[in-house]
Amino acid sequence: MPTQNSAMWGQKSNRKLIIGIFGFCLGLFGILCGMFWVDLFDWIMHKEMALAPDTRVYDNWKSPPMDLSLDIYLYNWTNPEEFGNLSTKPILEQVGPYRFIERPDKVDIHWHPENASVSYRRRSLFYFDAEASNGSLDDEITTLNAVALSAAATAKYWPPVKRSLVDVGLKMYGAEMSVQKSIDELLFTGYNDAMIDVAMAMPIFGDEVKVPFDKFGWFYTRNGSADLTGVFNVFTGADHLTKLGQMHSWNYQENTGFFDSYCGMTNGSAGEFQPQHLKPGDSVGLFTPDMCRTIPLDYVETLDIEGLEGYKFSGGARSVDNGTQYPENLCFCGGQCVPSGVMNISSCRFGSPVFMSYPHFFNGDPYYLDQVEGLSPNQKDHEFYMVVQPSTGIPLEVAARFQVNMLVEPIQGISLYTGIPKVFFPLVWFEQKVRITPDMADQLKVLPIVMLSGHIFAGICLIVGITLLCWTPVQILLASCRNRRYDLKTKTKTNGQYKSRSQFSSAEELKSKASTLVCEKSVKGSPDSSPLLEKGRKPTIIKSQTGESVATASTAISDNKQD
Repeated sequence: MPTQNSAMWGQKSNRKLIIGIFGFCLGLFGILCGMFWVDLFDWIMHKEMALAPDTRVYDNWKSPPMDLSLDIYLYNWTNPEEFGNLSTKPILEQVGPYRFIERPDKVDIHWHPENASVSYRRRSLFYFDAEASNGSLDDEITTLNAVALSAAATAKYWPPVKRSLVDVGLKMYGAEMSVQKSIDELLFTGYNDAMIDVAMAMPIFGDEVKVPFDKFGWFYTRNGSADLTGVFNVFTGADHLTKLGQMHSWNYQENTGFFDSYCGMTNGSAGEFQPQHLKPGDSVGLFTPDMCRTIPLDYVETLDIEGLEGYKFSGGARSVDNGTQYPENLCFCGGQCVPSGVMNISSCRFGSPVFMSYPHFFNGDPYYLDQVEGLSPNQKDHEFYMVVQPSTGIPLEVAARFQVNMLVEPIQGISLYTGIPKVFFPLVWFEQKVRITPDMADQLKVLPIVMLSGHIFAGICLIVGITLLCWTPVQILLASCRNRRYDLKTKTKTNGQYKSRSQFSSAEELKSKASTLVCEKSVKGSPDSSPLLEKGRKPTIIKSQTGESVATASTAISDNKQD
């Protein structure tokens, strides 16, 4: 029958085995967690960020929670009467800003699970913010006659007879090089023009003349309309989150048709999301329907936005080059290559000679700045940039700034445009700047904390697991060391050999042997060998009651004292 000690030893052994197994499992879990935590985090992000009606980002994507501000600046032309004088430059005076609050929304939303994409249209409502504006919508300025210039430029390559009809129309209706209009007319309300009415009423021009509007205004029909910017089709990220928000098609076409080769491809971001896991040195693309093309933005620096690390991507010289500095941009010339600094979007604007640039020709060739007076480009006010959170691709701050210019040049057969200089004429520029709110920034701050916490948790599991796994061997090793030290102190002699404590089978045997050794030492000790007896002296013999004689050392001690 097992003893109590053996039962206790069995319980301790089982406990140590359980601790070792648990430590092994915990350590293995820590290793696996550390190896696959990033994948697990990406899986959670995929579930939360992929576009779908029931995901966290859908509401913010459909209708941004904050109002957007649109600041519009125009140029007042102060010396239009001197334009025919080749020795005098147009003098421009910037007016504004005229601020409008934009409330965007997405409508006509259709999901396409077969290719993980969604189609929609954009619709925005604009409200004039008089308090934040520098001026009134009733302010009047003098600016270039964009309607007359568009008509003349459209007829530039027509046969002479057909072109003469445009010249007659311009003379008949008294068109001039400049017009004086209110800010309200030039922007959202629009104004009537006789040339537009004639073009819409007379079919003799055929399909070569496309008049999309009954009035002219830089933002005419944009307020409340869902048709102006076309139909977007972007990837939802349901199959792969890196494709989230990237353009698939525009107006049901994967190529815009307005530029040759890859320059006409519909790619880049629609604006709400950028690629994830960005690195310094990367580039991002922004598709702009008003220009029918993608604008490349290059990394320039790392910034802190509301406590979040963000990569700043800026529209540098590459984004407005026409092949003079970057040969790959040659297909953006649009049939008329000009110095770097402006983008030819005439084909996208119904044949009107419209060229886009950054405000005040920022990052452009000095050629453009030398044509007019009154411009002063600087990075702070005129740079186009976007700050993106690198791991999620969510924009933290955006400053979208563009300037509309029209090419004024001599046109043969059109009297109004004879004997004039060639000028890229600045007309209006706008800025749309938005920054992430502190509440939204706080939500994004949780993401790196979760990522770091996962790695810390994996490390703790690994350390605790290794500790528990090594606990039993270390305990055995320490116990063995303690036993060896004790054995060196408690070695005893048995049958002429030393027997250590560990050689006894039980505590009872150890105690019995100890008693025997004490008795043997007291009985077998020789009187002659005792240090208390002098050599040659016999011990005193004392008779006991039993008649036996016992030698005592006390007699010798007393004799020594008497001596």
